[in-house]
Amino acid sequence: MPYEIESYLVTEEIIQKLSDVSSPQGLIGVCHFPQESHISKQVLLCDGIQDPGNMGTLIRSALAFGFESLVVDHCVDVYNPKVIRSTQGALFKINIIEDNIIDFMDKHPIHYYATDLSAQGQFEKKHHEEFGLILGNEGQGVDPEIINKADSVIKLKMKKVESLNVAVAGSILMYELGGNR
Repeated sequence: MPYEIESYLVTEEIIQKLSDVSSPQGLIGVCHFPQESHISKQVLLCDGIQDPGNMGTLIRSALAFGFESLVVDHCVDVYNPKVIRSTQGALFKINIIEDNIIDFMDKHPIHYYATDLSAQGQFEKKHHEEFGLILGNEGQGVDPEIINKADSVIKLKMKKVESLNVAVAGSILMYELGGNR
């Protein structure tokens, strides 16, 4: 995708006003919001992710492991400055869709994996050409209504800890489900 770049002389004072960090790097970028494109074969769906660092890490991992579409429902703003910084540019290479997850699932009949700490049995990866991975809020997890609609309910097998940070767990699951094909 070609990018049009224009240069302007911007003073240090202007950069200080535009930046939300105490020691800006001296560069400011102006970007257009990406337009929604096709739905990829691997979709990451985020239900209520609130921490900007978690969201940024998930976006970066999604792109790294072949999840080129991201559905966000009641999440932190993906254009939050902390999210943008933590994506390291991945934000501008992923298809972002703001939609109700249940509505998205109804419109796109693919295989859905929902994460839930109370899931029974072992996580077994099954090959699905098209699928979605649903991750939930840091405190409450995935909404029970979404879990009930999912095709598979999964959790990571862990030793000596109850749970992992959503960004860590999500990254592992994205790798296991699609990133190591």
